[in-house]
Amino acid sequence: MQRLITKNKKAYFDYEILTPFEAGIELKGYEVKALKDGKVNLKWSFISIQNNDLLLKWCHISPLSSLPKNTIESKRERKLFIHKKDIFFLSSKIKEAWKTIIPLEMYFSWNLIKLKIALVQGKKKYDKKQTLKERSMDMEARIQMKKFI
Repeated sequence: MQRLITKNKKAYFDYEILTPFEAGIELKGYEVKALKDGKVNLKWSFISIQNNDLLLKWCHISPLSSLPKNTIESKRERKLFIHKKDIFFLSSKIKEAWKTIIPLEMYFSWNLIKLKIALVQGKKKYDKKQTLKERSMDMEARIQMKKFI
């Protein structure tokens, strides 16, 4: 059973998803409570590889109102848990041009918090325009279908 916490909508528009992975994430107690309230933003976050470890960077988890805000680091680096063979695969692939690793979704999987990450390649400007055109055509088709039903 999975319950979605947040989704990185900008990533689906800006990048072409090549290979998705599921990873666990190292969190502190107050961060878990904030995630249950949905106080997380993945918009500008990315994943780097350091010493054969995956680190989630720039993921903003807002502290709860009951905690002092000046003592909590909301954009700290968080370690991700994934198989070593997948880390070696990802580290070899990001050395290629225009490829990176970004988080796509954060969700509860039973009582664990999981992060869906992906190896991605940036879209060109004309690909983004094509995506917008397809979305608008789909929307118009749905509106026309509702008129006939």
